[in-house]
Amino acid sequence: MHNSSSGPPAKPRVGSSQPSEASFKRKRGVFQKDLQHMMYGFGDDPNPLPETVALVEDIVVEYITDLVHKAQDKGSKRGKLLTEDFLYLIRKDLPKLHRCTELLSMNEELKQARKAFDVSEENLATAD
Repeated sequence: MHNSSSGPPAKPRVGSSQPSEASFKRKRGVFQKDLQHMMYGFGDDPNPLPETVALVEDIVVEYITDLVHKAQDKGSKRGKLLTEDFLYLIRKDLPKLHRCTELLSMNEELKQARKAFDVSEENLATAD
């Protein structure tokens, strides 16, 4: 008798956005402190149970991973991943969409301010 499930595991297709088993191995607890602070900010205990933090971390990482894979699928048609791919995916969740656009515009303002600051510093240095 030959058991067909005892053979080597099937390899993921090349170019597929589906993660391999090796990519699921990640360092746990990386976001633990940040999540504890966020949970406290949203009304949880100042020192939540480690199991609760681990569960929230798993949920967050799974959500982000899924979002990135979906965005990667959208971007693969163009050959590159853009910010607009993520905005397209969250277009129906208005609070997230508004927060993301707000953060993106603030980031752009900060870039411009840094650039203006660097230029004015260079002008001061050359004037001396």
